[in-house]
Amino acid sequence: MFPRFRAPETMTAAEQSALLRATAGHPAPRDHVLYSMALGTGLRLRELLGLNVGDVSPDGREVRRRIVLQVTKGGQRGEVFLPARLIPKLQRFLVWKGAHGESLEPDAPLFVSGQGRRLSPRAAQWRFAWWQERAGFDRRYNFHCLRHSSVTNVYRATRNLFLAQRFARHASPLTTIVYTHPADEELAEGVRDLPC
Repeated sequence: MFPRFRAPETMTAAEQSALLRATAGHPAPRDHVLYSMALGTGLRLRELLGLNVGDVSPDGREVRRRIVLQVTKGGQRGEVFLPARLIPKLQRFLVWKGAHGESLEPDAPLFVSGQGRRLSPRAAQWRFAWWQERAGFDRRYNFHCLRHSSVTNVYRATRNLFLAQRFARHASPLTTIVYTHPADEELAEGVRDLPC
C-alpha cells in the first residue's frame, strides 16, 4: 500500500500572472524579481534570501545562467539554471540596485530591506501577503506555494517526473510525485471523451 500524499497548494496560472503584473508596475523592482526568481527557479525562501550579488553576477552587471547555491535545505550545495526571461530582469535589477546606492560587491545580499540589511524571511512573507491583496487574490498563500507552483509548472510543461525532481533538487522521485497532481481543468479534459 502506498502512503497517501496530499498535493501541495499551488497558485493558478492566472494568479501567478496577476502577481507578476502587479509587482512589475512598482518602481522598486525587488519584490518582482524575488517572485520571478521563486517561480522561475523553485528556490525556497531561505535560499532566495541567502543569495548574494556574486551568486548571480560575478561583476554586478552580467548575470550567470547557472547559480551554485551556498545556502540550501540540509546544508548541501545545489545548483539552479535561470530561465531566459529571468536574466534580463536580474540585469535591470542590478542596474537599479547600483543606481539606488545598494552594494554590488560579490558578498553583498541580493535582496535587501529598506534599511539596507539582508531581507528577512518575516518581511518577505509579509510583503508577499501584501502583494497578494494588491493583485486581487481571493485567498492567501504562504511564500512556499511559489516553490510548489514552480515545480508543478515544470512538471506540467515537460510531463517528466525526473526533470521535475532534479529541478526541485529532491533526493527521491517519491517526494516529487505529489507535484504531478492534475488540475481540475486537466482532469475534466482527460475524462471528457471516455466511453461510457
